Amino acid sequence: MLTNCFGAISRYRVAILLVALSLGGSVRAQQVSLALLRPPSSSIEGAPIVAAVQPATLPEAASHRFWDRENSVLFATSAAFSTADFFITRANLKNGGQELNPMTSVFGRSSAGLAMNFAGENIGLIGISYMFHKTGHHKLERAVSMVNIGASAGAVSFGLAHR
Repeated sequence: MLTNCFGAISRYRVAILLVALSLGGSVRAQQVSLALLRPPSSSIEGAPIVAAVQPATLPEAASHRFWDRENSVLFATSAAFSTADFFITRANLKNGGQELNPMTSVFGRSSAGLAMNFAGENIGLIGISYMFHKTGHHKLERAVSMVNIGASAGAVSFGLAHR
């Protein structure tokens, strides 16, 4: 029985080897001629083949403070939706419901654990947003909050629909 298994494996190996060898000829045929790499004879003797290039300067990105009005509104909205999600999830779990998010279900056994989960979610949101702010990715900085608001709003509406 064991030799039949090895025989089947070796047949596949032989087939793969034959396919690789048959395709190898086309790979070897694609070599670059050295004549194509030489500069044209009309070039001036002594002139460098490669010209020096000055680095391009990019315009400064519009900078802003991290705790500006827009970020404050986004973080407050995210916290409000997370709070609503906490209360709806807690009420659904107390009435025999089930948490569908596998990460939240670990903490959903107690109200304190559930609150810790949603608070940690908001702290993580601010941390990721701050990292994007410091690296100059200001659109991503705000997009993180918007995605979290959308996810929390979806969870709130799903929780309200399945009471």
